[in-house]
Amino acid sequence: MKSLLYKMFEHKSLSREESHRVLLNIADGKYNDSQLSAFMTVYLMRSITLDELTGFRDAILERRNPVDFGDIKAIDIVGTGGDGKNTFNISTASCFVVAGTGRKVVKHGNYGASSISGASNVLEQHGVRFTADLDRLHRSLTDSGVCYLHAPFFSPALKSVGPVRKALGVRTFFNMLGPLVNPFMPKYQLLGVYNLKLLRLYNYIAQQEGIDCTVVHSLDGYDEISLTSPFKVSSSEGERLYTPAQLGFDTASQASLYGGDTVDESAVIFDNVLAGKGTKSQTDCVVANSAFAIHTLEPEVSIDEAIRQARESISSGAALGAFRRFVEINS
Repeated sequence: MKSLLYKMFEHKSLSREESHRVLLNIADGKYNDSQLSAFMTVYLMRSITLDELTGFRDAILERRNPVDFGDIKAIDIVGTGGDGKNTFNISTASCFVVAGTGRKVVKHGNYGASSISGASNVLEQHGVRFTADLDRLHRSLTDSGVCYLHAPFFSPALKSVGPVRKALGVRTFFNMLGPLVNPFMPKYQLLGVYNLKLLRLYNYIAQQEGIDCTVVHSLDGYDEISLTSPFKVSSSEGERLYTPAQLGFDTASQASLYGGDTVDESAVIFDNVLAGKGTKSQTDCVVANSAFAIHTLEPEVSIDEAIRQARESISSGAALGAFRRFVEINS
């Protein structure tokens, strides 16, 4: 590790092979917390390269506990986190909205490291008990439409760095990796990123791996479609800039998406949105992200139609029903 740190302190990049090797060593617990902290901090001072990102991804997937559900067609909806906005759990709520339309979601997530409430926090707040039992996970997917893969149960490297990430409390390159290392390796993904460079890196990796992936970024820094500004969407259909008004949405204020100061406060917002009691901005934001996920799974469904289906999922109670079945199976 010492030689790698000196190399990086001299503003040199790691090769794909070096990146692969260091992540394997992290997964094997070969470094102490101080070394891990120094290594992660480097990426706050410079951008990650494509070789580094792909090498890290290769190592995590190599050591993952694989998840195989056969030929089930499912999508992952996830953001990098680390945008510093502390929103409520928009991606997680969108999973259940999409499930309420009859589609399947295999979400990979973790506790919040740089935010109050990550996906694992809000689900645990509802009594969900995480598992690596594939039979139960498969039943959750088939019966509720959503399967949740708690990252530390499936990726040794993510487990070993968890305490250091939480202690640092800032964005690290593991935020960039999380959306790329779902152990199910879904063929469909809606990924939110906190800057445009990552959007293009993710899009390139998706093309190389044959993943039908839509990458989104709001230009005011959100790692999702926040509707607080114009937002960029990159997919196999190309790269496009949208404004909220183009899709029939009002522009939201940043304050309207704030997730609260505790996990409990975030959970209340989450519940209200799924129950059709969220504010207009909260609901519109979840509907927008859900719609692009639906369109990613089924490109023949137009964005306008996908928005209609997402709204219907909430207003009909289908989204809330999917969530209640999920909690029942996973508690």
